[in-house]
Amino acid sequence: MDIEFSSPALQSLCEQQRLMTKELGDNCGRKLRTRLMDLHAARNVAELSVGRPHPLKGDRAGQFALDLHGGKRLVFEPANNPVPVRADNSTAWDLVTKVRIVFIGDYHE
Repeated sequence: MDIEFSSPALQSLCEQQRLMTKELGDNCGRKLRTRLMDLHAARNVAELSVGRPHPLKGDRAGQFALDLHGGKRLVFEPANNPVPVRADNSTAWDLVTKVRIVFIGDYHE
């Protein structure tokens, strides 16, 4: 899949190993690198199988999360234009081939 970032800060965090380890710690940084490789390798979101992939609800409806470490998550949204949707207006994750990373951390805090 293609990956975009919602901000230059998130892009730096995902592309600079030293910053990743400094901000997230060694274990979480390793998980983030692995999850990013998983995203690149998948053809669409439905192919993701590790990191407990799951769509989010409530104020994060339309977003998707992958577990990292210690309660932290990698959160992304579809970046396809237009976003593929089902008849019920839900996101067709099996057709999403481009994502935008919007958050890395614990959204429960």
